Amino acid sequence: MDFPRLRLRRLRRSETLRRMVRETWLTPADFIYPLFVREGRGVRNPIASMPGQYQLSVDEAVREAREAAGLGIPAVILFGIPDHKDAVGTGAYDDDGIVQRAVRALKDAVPDLCVITDVCLCEYTDHGHCGVIRDGDVDNDATLDLLVSEALSHARAGADLVAPSDMMDGRVAALRTALDADGFADVPVMAYAAKFASTFYGPFRDAAESPPQFGDRRSYQMDPANADEALREVELDIREGADLVMVKPALPYLDVIRRVKDTFGYPTAAYNVSGEYAMVKAMDRLGWGDGAGLMMESLLSIKRAGADLILTYFAPEAARILNG
Repeated sequence: MDFPRLRLRRLRRSETLRRMVRETWLTPADFIYPLFVREGRGVRNPIASMPGQYQLSVDEAVREAREAAGLGIPAVILFGIPDHKDAVGTGAYDDDGIVQRAVRALKDAVPDLCVITDVCLCEYTDHGHCGVIRDGDVDNDATLDLLVSEALSHARAGADLVAPSDMMDGRVAALRTALDADGFADVPVMAYAAKFASTFYGPFRDAAESPPQFGDRRSYQMDPANADEALREVELDIREGADLVMVKPALPYLDVIRRVKDTFGYPTAAYNVSGEYAMVKAMDRLGWGDGAGLMMESLLSIKRAGADLILTYFAPEAARILNG
């Protein structure tokens, strides 16, 4: 059938018609809200490069999480900012560390909220890299032992799900084996499976106070040019026992999200990272466009590309719009 009998605009004439034939839907249940937690009480330190985001003390993180849950957001992911950092990131696997205390407080205050913990060392090391440094580079196998200690410490604190973001080879199998052996067989692993060495992480490194003190992370995070390699990374993590896989960042890698979902049909998350957030906020503040509209269109594109879950700093703001 051709024009004039076929007129595709007919179903675009009203919001009701558009809603009736809409192919992709966003809901607050799609979101995971990242929170930065640090020592102190009553602390809400604004993050200059991420307007509207804060470093939060545990009590303020509880307040933020309770509000998010009230908006229908099912999960938060925690990033810790310890007062003390050292070469091997001991704060990451301290049972009384900042994330461990935040997990316990959140599970006590909002028990139905899914509390996810980022399993990595970069926020806890004085050199800002994601593992043990040997001869100027991250030692993959020595780092695995510390990641295992961190994941077990988070599980003991009550984390519902652990998310290794370090990109060390073999870390999913190491975590899965250790969790099972220690009585945490029911704790899922969400692997940062295809995490690219991206310039979009800049504001996050300000927020987490974790920029590398030398070099960069290209020896362990992925080359942005490689999509086939991303599929190999995802396949390995699935074989090692990942329950969910993640692509990070999201918007520059929508093609990778689509390929991952089409290839594996696995629960797939995408991280709408700090640089993506900051660009929208900058455009809005400069008056160069509709920030809310760009936010919602960006999130919708990530969902349309195949993501089942979206880690996003926009979570509460977007949820309020979706809730009407």
